[in-house]
Amino acid sequence: MNQRTINQIISVTGIGLHSGEPVNLEFHPQPVNTGIVFERSDIVGSTPIPASGFLVQDTMMSSNLVFGGTRVGTVEHLLSAIAGLGVDNLLVRVSAAEIPIMDGSAAPFVNLLLQAGLCEQDSAKKFLKIIRPVRVKVDDKWAELRPYDGFELNFEIDFDHPAFNKDLQHAQLCFSTENFIEQLSAARTFGFLTDIEALRRNNLALGGSMDNAIVIDEAKILNVEGLRFADEFVRHKILDALGDLYLIGYPLLGRFNAYKSGHALNNLLVREILSDPNNFEVVTFDDNVTCPIEYLPALPLAIEG
Repeated sequence: MNQRTINQIISVTGIGLHSGEPVNLEFHPQPVNTGIVFERSDIVGSTPIPASGFLVQDTMMSSNLVFGGTRVGTVEHLLSAIAGLGVDNLLVRVSAAEIPIMDGSAAPFVNLLLQAGLCEQDSAKKFLKIIRPVRVKVDDKWAELRPYDGFELNFEIDFDHPAFNKDLQHAQLCFSTENFIEQLSAARTFGFLTDIEALRRNNLALGGSMDNAIVIDEAKILNVEGLRFADEFVRHKILDALGDLYLIGYPLLGRFNAYKSGHALNNLLVREILSDPNNFEVVTFDDNVTCPIEYLPALPLAIEG
């Protein structure tokens, strides 16, 4: 199985969640072994920012990368789409300090990347294979990665609120591109009205609305259209985790289990895995048949690696 990038440059404009201002986003194909790299197009000569868990310096409401004094925030939904499609090499140019929120899910990014076309490159795709269990815990919250022949994500939330069905606070995804697109990519972020109002008083979440989030008051969901999935809340937490885990630098082979985890704990798990080479090995596969993960077919090689 080979690495992949996109076939052509593509761009979109959306709203920044915190600034409420328009943000331009561009995706550029990249050579093999480049990885995912962010660049601020609004800063002349800005330092490129690798998608690395070690560069996460702020996890309030989202995962935010800082490198060389340059910041790119709210990267998790986009990284989830990139991971879901199996893209290994990509330059993301963004005209502000945050990735646009779009509709609050990964689906708009998936559609954009598919429109650009997936391109197979002439070098083996590298996976990070978990070879021994690693768990991190803070209070009653925990997250872990365990050895597994494939990639599976299990997540449980625990909200004591009328809008949250007690029977729908656990979900599982057996990862493949098809499962990701159909079962996960459209799950939106959510927030409580009281929290959003408090954030706005501090000039945050100025772009947040029911167009890009599920908004909940003391008793119910305020969005007229309701939920896209009956268990959309926990599905979105898996979507977040998939993006956060891609900051490990490779697609994963392992089983992810989590209880009430968030961006901070997901990042702590990434750092803990990478802190000891005995936790993992980097592996490749000769072809798509032997690889335990199924991705959408890519186009023939379009740019030289």
